[in-house]
Amino acid sequence: MSTFIINPHGRLQEWIAEEKGYFRKAGLEEYSLQSHELLTRDTPKLESSSGAVADNLNGAYQTYERGRDSSVSCACHWTVNMAAAAGHGKLWGECYSVSPCAIMVAPDSGISAPADLVGVGVQVGYQSGSHYATIQALEPFVDSADIKLQFGGNPSERVDQLLEGAVKAVTVFGPQLYILEQLGYRKILDCTFMVAAMVDANVDASQARRYFNALRMAQSDLDQMHQPYLHYYLNEIPERHASLVDVKRFGPGERLVFEPYTEAMYKQTQQWVIERGIFAKDDLADGSAKGLPALNEYENSVVRLGAG
Repeated sequence: MSTFIINPHGRLQEWIAEEKGYFRKAGLEEYSLQSHELLTRDTPKLESSSGAVADNLNGAYQTYERGRDSSVSCACHWTVNMAAAAGHGKLWGECYSVSPCAIMVAPDSGISAPADLVGVGVQVGYQSGSHYATIQALEPFVDSADIKLQFGGNPSERVDQLLEGAVKAVTVFGPQLYILEQLGYRKILDCTFMVAAMVDANVDASQARRYFNALRMAQSDLDQMHQPYLHYYLNEIPERHASLVDVKRFGPGERLVFEPYTEAMYKQTQQWVIERGIFAKDDLADGSAKGLPALNEYENSVVRLGAG
């Protein structure tokens, strides 16, 4: 049987499962933890002398379009939903997770409330969790026409941009949120969002279930006491950021929820994305993105194994 390749998601559960032997206990004998391009501690440092940050349109959805070299990976549920509907893998329908996320500004910023972000560029990841989550969080406070997003690349790059003073606001999640909070940067608005898992279409569903059974055991450990495992954040963040903070002060981060990603969630999420024009009009046809199945084809895009 080929090696089961796991893309971690800037979180602790996979590292706990490896430490405790939960993957093998669950029957997953051959596996490998491999970071992917958007969440890696090897992200190079921002180099910008002009203070201007060009839009980076390489986001989570684009990595699924190109194909990830993984058996299982994670991204925000909006992107995984749309990518699974387009045939770029299968959304795992037996579990999702919830990640802390927020719009952050510098300590001395004049921005103090969501309304102050009218027309202000907020750096997010293109067609990635921060993109959708920022819109979702700002809509109760700011007219849609006044929400201004700029695409600042991956989470570590956006941390660099705020630390360098190159941008006014960024949306970050997980360890990057903890980094900025510890350095005194201010939270303007909570943007906590749902994360989904993508299983490669060629992966046996029983292998994926073993992986998630291992994560269930790890989540139990994390819920009981997260402090012994916080050092694993050092596997997920660049050294230049790790040197600025004490990860032992971080929180538990993303939490796995072993509940179904339902057909109602699937349909409502796609409709929300389409209504907000997050995919270009040229890529839309008959109410769904170009190449996507009809919105009701949940059973073709989502893996649900049921009880057992």
